[in-house]
Amino acid sequence: MSALAELSIFPLGKGESVSSYVAGAVAVVQSSGLDFQVGPMGTCFEGGWDDVLRVAGECMDSMKNGCNRVYMVLKVDYRADMDNRMKGKVESLTGKMETC
Repeated sequence: MSALAELSIFPLGKGESVSSYVAGAVAVVQSSGLDFQVGPMGTCFEGGWDDVLRVAGECMDSMKNGCNRVYMVLKVDYRADMDNRMKGKVESLTGKMETC
């Protein structure tokens, strides 16, 4: 079973550059032990449903420290019959792009 998630999270009211806050949330994902991939607009990570929700909650808890307002978008693609989809989905797309 796999819950593939993409999380975008950042504080509001902290100026134009909030990368130091985002880095704290990514550190939470990294320390979770789940497979993850950082992107320019969010971080993808994969695990069981409960693990994904726990990590997203820990990112929010981390961001709330010192921030009065936090914006978070969590997208999840849950699939009961497959695992390790983060890598497989990218490889599948890349292979199809080569044949175009």
